[in-house]
Amino acid sequence: MAAPFKPQPNKGQRTRGPVKKEPDHRINDRITAPAVRVVGEGMEPTIMDIRDALRMAYDQDLDLVEISPNAQPPVCKIVDYQKFNYELKKKQKEMKAKSSKVVIKEIRLSPQTDDHDFEFKLNHAIRFLKEGNKVKVDIFFKGRAILYKEQGEAQLLKFAEALLEYGKPEQMPKLEGKRMLMLIAPKK
Repeated sequence: MAAPFKPQPNKGQRTRGPVKKEPDHRINDRITAPAVRVVGEGMEPTIMDIRDALRMAYDQDLDLVEISPNAQPPVCKIVDYQKFNYELKKKQKEMKAKSSKVVIKEIRLSPQTDDHDFEFKLNHAIRFLKEGNKVKVDIFFKGRAILYKEQGEAQLLKFAEALLEYGKPEQMPKLEGKRMLMLIAPKK
């Protein structure tokens, strides 16, 4: 009688169960340097043998965490690793929240845009600038309309002048192929 078939997982294929993630920093026994500079709460930075540093951390029921592995000797901190990691992630989250994302809204005109359409698009641009977004205004020249580059540039300059109260031109009108572009940034 043949042995029952037992499927084997393929290489690279994940098996069931949680995946253990390596810690971001080397801690305790994973520190390989023979001597380290030890820093911690209420102590002077001192250079000592790794065994002595580990013993000092264990005596305080804390972890020895390598915070600067490229320094000579590596800098280690005596701290509770879980708390240290939590504080680090909290700081990174705050930094990410403080950084602002630049959003560019695009408005398209033509060399012969009518006054009503011009005002309508101008109101959209004003709203975008008030929200703190940059506005990219472009004029697309279809067919032979490229002959009227001056008209297109005049249209863009008129648009920028109407928006001076809300934003300032970051980039003056520039022709790229069949498109003329201008970038307007909001005033702070």
